[in-house]
Amino acid sequence: MNNQIENKDWHCKSIEEIWADCESNKDGLEQQQVEERRIIFGENKLLEAKSKTILAILLDQFKDFMIWVLIIAALISWWTGEHIDAAIILFVVILNGILGTIQEAKAESALEALKNMAAPFARVIRAGTMQRIPAAEIVPGDIIALEAGDSVPADLRLIECASLKIEESALTGESVPVEKNLAVKLERSAVLGDRLNMAFTGSNVTYGRGMGIAVDTGMNTQMGKIAQQLTQTPQETTPLQKKLNQISNVLSVGVLIIAALIFAVGILGGREAYDMFFIAVSLSVAAIPEGMVAVVTIVLAMGMSRMADRGAIIRRLPAVETLGSTQIICSDKTGTLTQNKMTVTSIHSENTELLYQAMGFCNDAQLGAESQLIGDPTETALIDYLLKEKLWDEGSIKSRQRDGEIPFDSERKRSTVAIKQADGMFRVFVKGAPDQMLSLCELQDNALTEILQQNDKMTEQALRVLAFAYKDSLDFNAASVTETESGLNFLGLVGMIDPPRDEAKAAMETCQIAGLTAIMITGDHKGTALAIAKDLGMLRDDRIAVSGAELEEMKEEEFEQKLTQIGVYARVAPEHKSRIVRAWQKRGKIVAMTGDGVNDAPALKAADIGVGMGITGTDVSKGASDMVLTDDNFATIVAAVEEGRRIFDNIHKTVRFLLSSNAGEVIAILVATIAGWNLLAPIHILWINLVTDTFPALALGVEPAEADVMRRPPRDSKIPFFTKKEWGRILVVGLVEAILTLAAFVIGNFYYESASLGTTMAFVTLAMTQLFAAIGFQSERSSVFTIKFKEHNKLWLAFLLSTALQLSVVLVPTLRDIFKLSPLNIAHFGIIALLAVLMLIFIETQKFVARRTAD
Repeated sequence: MNNQIENKDWHCKSIEEIWADCESNKDGLEQQQVEERRIIFGENKLLEAKSKTILAILLDQFKDFMIWVLIIAALISWWTGEHIDAAIILFVVILNGILGTIQEAKAESALEALKNMAAPFARVIRAGTMQRIPAAEIVPGDIIALEAGDSVPADLRLIECASLKIEESALTGESVPVEKNLAVKLERSAVLGDRLNMAFTGSNVTYGRGMGIAVDTGMNTQMGKIAQQLTQTPQETTPLQKKLNQISNVLSVGVLIIAALIFAVGILGGREAYDMFFIAVSLSVAAIPEGMVAVVTIVLAMGMSRMADRGAIIRRLPAVETLGSTQIICSDKTGTLTQNKMTVTSIHSENTELLYQAMGFCNDAQLGAESQLIGDPTETALIDYLLKEKLWDEGSIKSRQRDGEIPFDSERKRSTVAIKQADGMFRVFVKGAPDQMLSLCELQDNALTEILQQNDKMTEQALRVLAFAYKDSLDFNAASVTETESGLNFLGLVGMIDPPRDEAKAAMETCQIAGLTAIMITGDHKGTALAIAKDLGMLRDDRIAVSGAELEEMKEEEFEQKLTQIGVYARVAPEHKSRIVRAWQKRGKIVAMTGDGVNDAPALKAADIGVGMGITGTDVSKGASDMVLTDDNFATIVAAVEEGRRIFDNIHKTVRFLLSSNAGEVIAILVATIAGWNLLAPIHILWINLVTDTFPALALGVEPAEADVMRRPPRDSKIPFFTKKEWGRILVVGLVEAILTLAAFVIGNFYYESASLGTTMAFVTLAMTQLFAAIGFQSERSSVFTIKFKEHNKLWLAFLLSTALQLSVVLVPTLRDIFKLSPLNIAHFGIIALLAVLMLIFIETQKFVARRTAD
């Protein structure tokens, strides 16, 4: 097969011609053919926005206004003969750029890895076996299976259709799903919307089943032609990043105004313009938290990576923030609260032979590689039962043939297949929910009563019950659903159970402690839902269960009144989920909603956190989600909420640390300037910011969760990032830091009568007070004296590394001369250590008072 396939008019060809052109057959490609074609055609991916090169990331580090202020300051220093000062400033600027590049590159790599983990999958037939593979591995000639909920992974020429409908609005603009067929008499000029025998990349299957052969992949697809025009993807900015940008911008403007005033006051007071310019630069560098947003971005990216390790792939960055304030978790039952391992445990039937046939034929489950069952858990349970009881063998499963079918849909709640018999008659098997099926069967009153009693008995045991029926007919017309699915002979009931996950029970306990309200929303029978909910402890505090029918009858006012009492919604339609989400949001709650079907997409989008199922979920539901669970486990949602709270806490304490440090620098320089003291040079401030704003800030960002993180109520999203009280604490910490720094300067300058010594002591004290403050900020509530060293090893490592860097400037003679500092003796270091420890003691006292006040 050559690679010049984009000019072939696949829609005009017969299926036989397609097989020949693609050099494939119904058994699919062999592995050698796949590998050869992968070399020719590459991965089945659309071109995306090009990732930034390292050079581009590096250049971005120098777009900040303050960086150019520093560069100008360095040039002026060089011009005035201060070559060492100029060299140090440029060195720090370049080093800062390199560190920023490394951090951003790591964040890009983490996000790219997460994106790859969230890649869609497809079901293909290769070498006669059904396989589930990443969609990116599809090559032309592959046979692709489609069913309701799937996203079409490549451009396909359809070779099988069973009531197949595909929504192609993204490609054609037509909002109504298109009913597909295998027509071959299409004109070459037929537009995309009229190519009824084709399925195109990016469209979504809304109904029925089908099979197609991949004819175009990657950029050769119709969607690929559109993608060629979309090479730029805007980088997503989270609400938190926007808030922090606003804080940074306001601080920058305010500080620049203060710096200008200081400059003007100094000039009017007779001081040299050159000196005052550098003092203004020092003040600006000290105050503007230029790395704040970058650090937050890295913390978010690292948090996303940590969530992925715990089974929750975050698809949209704002979800990390929203998770921390989630209050309501609306969860599906099957596979999320339960093990997703349905097991047939009870059968009620008078004709088991026919019932077993119905269980096998009216079933879409397939045997994949290594005899693994692929399909809906309910249907795989039926096949698993037939195999385990040796009623069917694997050959029988694989050789099943259908001569007609009416696929399952959520409104009918049943599916139908037709098998042509040797005498030419069609045996029609129907499978569905008992309450829907019984009305279609011809039953005597006593037989109906017995069936209902058996159904209730199974339901009381928390079993999921399916009803089966059949009839023999001269013909089969899939278009006439009502006629085909009437006048049926009842075959029997099959009961199965999907037991609760053990970890879900523990997660429910955590929810109650954490102030989270867990709600079950399921399509299952009300009795089954109640049994599972009670087992999990979801119906405490007199909470009740309602059915979809009862919900439908409730007027909006009545529903809003009963909302907080309802813990379980059973037998609901997908559209009910959106109503539930809106009702809770109307109460001002942050809602997480799970979903796995096509019709769940509106509710997933409406929820504050849409949670898609990674195993059983359709591509459509995953695409509409903010978060995808790789294990479909409710406990993973709770773990993600915990992780979201941890991330927010860490960002909060990191930003508090950065702002309080900068506030201390500003106050110290401002007071010193007014007093006429030469406190610190710009290179000193630059060095301190480099040492304290890098390692300690990042270490605070990856701190472990505090012990009470899931014992607190959810954070109210309406509360600003910093309250007025918290702003006050930031300024007070900054003020204390400035006082301690100025005290060190006064001791050195006046007690020891050395201006150089005063600057040196102030330089070391300012850095060390910030580093000790970082230790105090490891928790915003708990005392540092109660922490375990090994649980905070990154913070202690950052503290030791930053301390070593700071002291090296003073202890290494060459560096000391470059920075124009004086040697320090043991007494000097003793004073600095005392002042730094006083900083930690003050922060601990502040937390102690806050705890006592809260109590």
